[in-house]
Amino acid sequence: MKTVERLRKDSDTVWRSIIDHPFVVNLCTGDLPLDKFTFYILQDYHYLTTAMKNFGVIASRADSVEDLREVVDILHLEATSEFEGYADFLGRLGHTVEDASETEPIPVSVSYSSFLLATSSTRSFPESITSVLPCFWSYAEIASHHKDRLSANPNRLYRDWAGVYLSDSYLSLVEKLKEMVDRAGEGFPYDKLKEVFITASRYEYMFWDAVNKVEKWPV
Repeated sequence: MKTVERLRKDSDTVWRSIIDHPFVVNLCTGDLPLDKFTFYILQDYHYLTTAMKNFGVIASRADSVEDLREVVDILHLEATSEFEGYADFLGRLGHTVEDASETEPIPVSVSYSSFLLATSSTRSFPESITSVLPCFWSYAEIASHHKDRLSANPNRLYRDWAGVYLSDSYLSLVEKLKEMVDRAGEGFPYDKLKEVFITASRYEYMFWDAVNKVEKWPV
């Protein structure tokens, strides 16, 4: 069994909780209130900008030219097409990138981002690249698992959002990341990869839960 297959199997309980989360299900059926979706999109800015910084750190930790080039390619994709798509969704919701940049990140966003940056800054390349995989991969699984619900979803905005994660380009990106983790995991202690993978997966669940509750700082 490949490393990514083991990681997915060992985190299945968390992933099932993500896929079946009320926010995710209601988004895919079209029953999610628009204000909750808007809150999610505005909060996603903090993750997206942190992800760009994080891939820059990961690139500096790469152990081979092949890994370096692939991480830089992902960084470029995040900074261009991913960000452009994000700005488009903001515009359709009546907001701008400036609005998102001025939105205070919620507690879990700060904690999740700090975890990713700390992992990439202080731990190995295999652990760093493994820590970013749950985000990309879980979005693809969400869209695939709820494909039938999405096809009947009356909300075009929500269908378009999910369509990104069913596109050939996005699925190719997920496969590239999985291949990188498999390659980096050869001969590397599996338990260390499992730790960061499950932690990142838990943060994914916590983020969905927080935006569903429209969570704010308590004080």
